[in-house]
Amino acid sequence: MPLRVTPGMIHDQMVRNLNKNLHRMSGAQTELTTGRRINKPSDDPIGITYALRYRSELSMNDQYQRNLTAAQSSVEHVDNVLGQVNDLMQRVKELTIQGANGTNPAEARQAIKSELDVIYDHLITIGNDQINGKYTFNGQLTQTAPYDAVTAGTIDTDDQQIKLPVAPGIEIGTNMTGNQVFGKSTDTDNLFTVVKQIRAAFNLNDGAAAAALLSKVDSRYNALLSIRSEVGARANRIDMLDNRNKDLDITLNNLSGKTEDADIADATIRLKRDENVYQASLSVGARIIQPSLVDYLK
Repeated sequence: MPLRVTPGMIHDQMVRNLNKNLHRMSGAQTELTTGRRINKPSDDPIGITYALRYRSELSMNDQYQRNLTAAQSSVEHVDNVLGQVNDLMQRVKELTIQGANGTNPAEARQAIKSELDVIYDHLITIGNDQINGKYTFNGQLTQTAPYDAVTAGTIDTDDQQIKLPVAPGIEIGTNMTGNQVFGKSTDTDNLFTVVKQIRAAFNLNDGAAAAALLSKVDSRYNALLSIRSEVGARANRIDMLDNRNKDLDITLNNLSGKTEDADIADATIRLKRDENVYQASLSVGARIIQPSLVDYLK
């Protein structure tokens, strides 16, 4: 038995086709207005899984980049402060050699002792250096000042490193502790202790005692050079990781763009085509839905 096609069926089919064409045109418009090919999971179920993965990796990479920037700033600051300690130690050695000379009168040694007083006070200031309100040389106890003029040389600082994750599975220490830089309280070459001993020797006009302390100055100076080399190595590694991170960011953005971004030229062509199809379907529909005698009798 042949299927009877009623006007209602024709109208329903026409409306479905109109909605289908409108939906297709709306999709092209959405692509152009958002600039994205995937605007909801149903647009590309497989592509959305890759897009979400790239977004997650980009977010993680962005955090690593912030950590690298923070680590870079901290390590540069530590290196600058160590440079100041280096200059003071060189001056201490110069003054010790100068004061140990047997031809110096007591007045000259007192003048050297006065300059060492100033250097000692400045070493305390450097030992209590702060950046962003946090003490540089007290390990993880960044809210506590590590030194004071009376007890310096007799107390130890916190020895914990402040580490930042800068890549998957990689952490870099951003600080040096006071024990590393100035020496532990038990070290014979503790910088504060040695400077106080040299100062005391010159105060007693004892050039020989001051000269005997030169080896300790040299020992601490060599330790400082080793620490500066380690800080330099950290800075170089941070720079390499920073370059790698930026390259990875570009790669991830490119992959994300290829997955999510719309092809503007293609979307424009499809929109124009879909607009023509929709207008044509509206024109055909207007012909299908014609007024009949029944419409006038209602």
